[in-house]
Amino acid sequence: MSFVCPDKKCNLCPRLLEFRAQNKIKYPSYYNGPVEPFGDLSAQILIVGLAPGLNGANQTNRPFTNDYAGDVLYPILKKYGLAHGNYQKFKGDGFELINVRVTNSVRCVPPQNKVTGEEVKNCGQYLIKELENMPNLKIILTLGSVAHNAVLGVLGYKKTAFKFTHGAVHHLERHNLLLLNSYHTSRYNINTGVLTYAMFEDVVLNLLKLLTK
Repeated sequence: MSFVCPDKKCNLCPRLLEFRAQNKIKYPSYYNGPVEPFGDLSAQILIVGLAPGLNGANQTNRPFTNDYAGDVLYPILKKYGLAHGNYQKFKGDGFELINVRVTNSVRCVPPQNKVTGEEVKNCGQYLIKELENMPNLKIILTLGSVAHNAVLGVLGYKKTAFKFTHGAVHHLERHNLLLLNSYHTSRYNINTGVLTYAMFEDVVLNLLKLLTK
């Protein structure tokens, strides 16, 4: 199942709607709409990112697909048994996730890859539906502080009580969930050394350990 996503008629965010309209003219072959989540709702793991990339998910309609962040994320997931197939940067390439679902805090591409608090709030109705429709969910891995705060917000937790820190594990006791933090796998973070491949692999390895407890 892959509903839990606004359709292309969604007009909750005027700024994003205008940007989508511009991109339909500039990139007519792109998807240019709210990007659908990737992976099954029966998964135990949900990975939450920031928003679609202009030439990535906004083009392909699959999170982290055809952008640098996905070049980091998906091969590492495959390396540790959380995906199979060959990631070829387009939807329909046969690449599949195993026990993982990937989504974004905001489903539409934002200008300059920056979202507003109001846009995160508007899209929160889709994120909470996603969480509510994942009956086996045990662990949420948030890539970056925006995703971290978005998850806390829709679940009703005080953000000040759960500080975003790379590698941190937070216990969301009311929902019997674990919330893991990682820096986003963006090109900027990798190029500046904020996040390394080894650092992200350590997060994934810890996730797998926690899943078996």
